[in-house]
Amino acid sequence: MENWLGLLRLRVRRGINLAIRDTRSSDPCVVVTMAGQKLKTRVINDTCNPEWNDELTLSITDINVPINLAVYDRDTFTADDEMGEAEIDIRPYVECLRMGLENLPTGTVITRVQPSRTNCLSDESCCVWDNGKILQDMFLRPRNVECGEIEVQIEWINPPGCKGVF
Repeated sequence: MENWLGLLRLRVRRGINLAIRDTRSSDPCVVVTMAGQKLKTRVINDTCNPEWNDELTLSITDINVPINLAVYDRDTFTADDEMGEAEIDIRPYVECLRMGLENLPTGTVITRVQPSRTNCLSDESCCVWDNGKILQDMFLRPRNVECGEIEVQIEWINPPGCKGVF
């Protein structure tokens, strides 16, 4: 664990207007992978607008490795249907952490990340000071699918014994 930088809490909040993969709806879940780690949200049945509000925690050893999210329609008797995938680049967030900020008013915007061809953001994403921590909320537009967005939030955790990003 000598290269362990810390933990990243990923809150997978909800899906918005996700693709229909069953007759009239879908049974979506999100699979998160990063550097050999694989985590999943719950399956929310019969909706294209799931409210997961699931918290997943990833061990971070390299800030240059992106977090991959894949959305699936869960099927019982056949293979799950793909509903798109997205990628999170945590480097802009880590840059905010490295500023060493303290005692800012809650709600202070530290930086703004704009959507571009090189990221999956569907809207501007802000790193915000919130009661002594920095949070980043994102709306991601999955690739290789006709519609949909995923709302997520990331938060850094520095447990004892980790190297940290500072």
